[in-house]
Order: sequence, then C-alpha cells, then structure tokens
Amino acid sequence: MNGLSDTSRRFHFPWREGNRFEILVDGSNFLPRMLDAIHSARETILLEMYLVESGAVVDRFITALLDAAERDVQAYLLLDDYGAIGLKQRDRERLEHRNIHIAYYNRLRSHSTLHNLYRIFLLRQEHALYRNHRKLLLLDGQTAYVGGTGLVDEFDPPGHPEMQWRETMIRIQGPVVADWQQLFTTTWNQSTAQVLSLPDVIPVEHADAQRGRITVNDIERYSEVMLSLTSHIAHARHRVWFATAYFVPRWRIRRALKRAAKAGVDVRLLLPGPITDHPGVRYISHRLYGRLMKNGVRIFEYQPRFLHAKSVLCDDWVAIGSSNFDRWNLRWNLEANQEIKDEILAGQVREVFEQDFSNSVEFSYEQWYRRSWYKRLLQWFWKQVEIVSQKIGR
Repeated sequence: MNGLSDTSRRFHFPWREGNRFEILVDGSNFLPRMLDAIHSARETILLEMYLVESGAVVDRFITALLDAAERDVQAYLLLDDYGAIGLKQRDRERLEHRNIHIAYYNRLRSHSTLHNLYRIFLLRQEHALYRNHRKLLLLDGQTAYVGGTGLVDEFDPPGHPEMQWRETMIRIQGPVVADWQQLFTTTWNQSTAQVLSLPDVIPVEHADAQRGRITVNDIERYSEVMLSLTSHIAHARHRVWFATAYFVPRWRIRRALKRAAKAGVDVRLLLPGPITDHPGVRYISHRLYGRLMKNGVRIFEYQPRFLHAKSVLCDDWVAIGSSNFDRWNLRWNLEANQEIKDEILAGQVREVFEQDFSNSVEFSYEQWYRRSWYKRLLQWFWKQVEIVSQKIGR
C-alpha cells in the first residue's frame, strides 16, 4: 500500500471517513430520486451537467426547479455550453426566475458546428474543445448525486423503459459532500462574473464510516483520475472490473490492465455492444482488443441497451463518476469521480457488474483475429480520425 499512500499528496481532496453511499442503477430509478430531492430542498440546489436537451426529462427537472425557486430555494445551474445546445429557447426562458442562476462553461461564439470546426482545425483554438463533463446534483450541502447521467430522454425514454441507457449514479451523504460543494463553487466562479459564496456547511457524519475521496481532471494539471486509476490497478490482487462507454484509453491504462492480467488478477472490461451513440469510437476500441486479450484481459460487450456507465472496481476500491477514462476526456474535459473504499459497497458493485456480464457477449481472441476485411477497414478508418483529433492541439 505504500505506493498508494505516496500519491495521496498529489490530490485536491483527501480521503474522508463517515460517509454513506448508495448505488442507483438506471434513470428510471435515480432520476425520480433526484427529483424528489429537489422537491425537498430547503436552501440551495447546485446542478452541474454536461448533456442537457429539451424533452420529457428536462421538463420534469425544470418544473421541480421552479417549484423550489417559488419556495425561495436558491438554485445554481452550471451547464456546459456545448452540451446544452439541445436546450431550446422556450426552456431557457422558463428558467428565468429571480432564484434560479445559470452559468455556462466555456461559452462558444457560435453553436454552428462548421464555425467551431473552423476555429479548432484552422485557427488552432484548442480551448474551444475544453468542456465541463461533470455530473452533479447537490442539495442543502448535505446530499449529492454523482455519476454519468445527463438530462436527456435517453436516460428515461417516455413509454420505453427497455431502451433507457444503462447508467449508474451514486447517492452521497457525509463529509465528502462538502468537497463536492467546494469543487462546484470553484468551477462556477471560474465560469462567470457572478461570484458564488455559499455558507460553510458541515455535512452529517455517519456511523457506518465508509471512506470516500473525490478525484478530478481539471485540464490545467495532471489528471488525478488517471493517476488514481493506474495506481489502484497496479495494486489490485483479485479483480479489476472496468465499465466505460468509450474505451480509447491512454497507453498507461492499457499497460496497467495487461500487467495486472499477466499477474493473475481477474481483469474484465465491460463495453458497449452494437447499440451505441458513437459507432466510430467502438471501431477504434476494437483495434485494441487483440493485444489486451492476448495478455489475459477479458472483454465483454453489453447487448440489451447502450452501456453509458463509468465504473471501476479494484478489489474493495470503487470509482464512479463522469470520466470514461478515454484520451479525449482526460485531455479536454473537466471530470470528477467519487472514489470509495468499502467492502460492503464493493460487494454491491460486484453484483451489478455480474448482472451486466450476464447480459453481455464475451469476445474471444479467435473471434477478433478472424474479423472480416470490412471491419478491419472501418477500424483503420476510425483510427485515422483519432490520430487527426490527437494532433489538433499540438
């Protein structure tokens, strides 16, 4: 454990005792819980989201926020400007209330895709790519919801629960909530001239004493998210189970996974199957399968729905949050994960993984090796797209 403790000085936030964590699977379960929490808020609501799009889900959240605002609850919404392109003008106008305050991260000069591609590729304005990919709902400084959701209908499609994106959120209470509030406040104050100064709140400490820590990716410095992940993979003794929506990791992560598998650790990847919102990314991922499987890494592709979850389990260490651990996320995005060290919660996460594995198809090296020339061509093409994207900021 010395290697893990030696890295602790390189993180924004320390490990904190006395927290209580609850795993929530799928939007049909966690979105009603989040809405109920907004309806129960008494003083403040902090909402930080990347993907926000007009529809039934957003309508429910706007209604809840307006109801809270009428009770004189102060609501602060920090939205990514690009991620909120799909929020229609009528919904933006509905949010105009004296007690609802909205800030947009990294405002774009135009929402035109062609205009932004011109800025990125020709003018080399890499900062246009910087996005806030974090997902957080925090209420009264006491309860937080963190994970990978967005406020879009895909997470709870009206009338079609069987099509909802597979996602995990975590409900948080305890001292670590104060760190989430500090992180939100810092990002808000960097995004707008409207300074947010919230009163210091001491969250209730719980007797069950689950340990938790926030890790962040903040663009300006090294990625705590990747540092912690690779360190815990390297120190795992029994299992490394890894779920992500977009598997295009840096070589350090791939090397750590291969080394762990060769050392006898049960290393499994849970990745999207044919149902995905970015088929090109899946083809890029497929190019990486061969060497990973050859080194003992098992790869499962989830079949029933689009797997959008971002979860890692290394023995009794769990990380759940906004980061997909891919090269783009860790280069251009603000990310934040909730880390937990607790045997009971790790067991609950293990059960969720096992259920997802049972709904997946495992790839074999033979299957990957004998893939068709057409799939090889698609994988080569999307690899070239990835290479170009990596050169944008150089």
